Amino acid sequence: MKMGKFGAWIATNGLSGDQLVELVCGVERLGYDTLWYPESTSYESLSLAGFLLSHSERLFVASGISNIYARDPFTAMAGLNSLNALYGGRFVLGLGVSHKPLVTGRRGHDYGRPVPTMRNYLEAMKLAKVDLDNTGWNVVLAALGPKMLELSRDMTEGALPYCVTPKHTAMAKEILGPERCLCVEQKICFTEDESVAREMASKGMARYMVLDNYRNNWLRIGFTERDLEDGGSKRFLDSMVLWGSEDKIRKGLQAHLDAGATHIAIQPLDPGKKSTPDLNALATFAPGSWS
Repeated sequence: MKMGKFGAWIATNGLSGDQLVELVCGVERLGYDTLWYPESTSYESLSLAGFLLSHSERLFVASGISNIYARDPFTAMAGLNSLNALYGGRFVLGLGVSHKPLVTGRRGHDYGRPVPTMRNYLEAMKLAKVDLDNTGWNVVLAALGPKMLELSRDMTEGALPYCVTPKHTAMAKEILGPERCLCVEQKICFTEDESVAREMASKGMARYMVLDNYRNNWLRIGFTERDLEDGGSKRFLDSMVLWGSEDKIRKGLQAHLDAGATHIAIQPLDPGKKSTPDLNALATFAPGSWS
């Protein structure tokens, strides 16, 4: 799986078809290697991937992350093969176990133990007899803890840690080793207005702060329960969402590369408080701007 250093992670759930086309064309025009998108309760993941791929020419499109409870392993393998056969191997299937409220509450499934459930799913994918040639095992896992990172190393091309710090990146790299991709998501808010930046960070992190998978990882990498109270401490919010001058944000992104990330998925929160991504930030930190 060949992936460059910089991608864009965009919350696509609320975007219209026209906005999605504008987005994918803009990200490709700016020189980004990969467009990452989520799956929650809006667009179905593989359908959206096909739409995005059909409106791009060279851009990799990566699910970040497809919920394993949304489709059985055979369907996931068929989708992976289909998209890569039709679009020149440009699809990356990011897989995750999601979160119990989304799995049991919204989808009505039993939520299994994360690592054994994912291992069984991957094994079933590899055993699936899909009548379509596979152009590559372009699979990465949403991985935070050591055991899921080890599974990423042993059974996939790598991992996409989300809402993490360079400290976590260094730990993840040590586990994954030199042969696997370490694709790290990092939120930014390109403004020097402290109040705006912290407001956007608090708003952007609220949905994750009630989920055990994330909270457990933050505690594991050095944050405290107090850091996670009342919308998050300044220390916590400033780690999750980089803000400030171009130089300051660039140094924050570089810290992940220095810690061992092979790819950074930049998620640009709009300081104008819009739900759409900040295209100015994407342009400022585009791959061509790095020496």
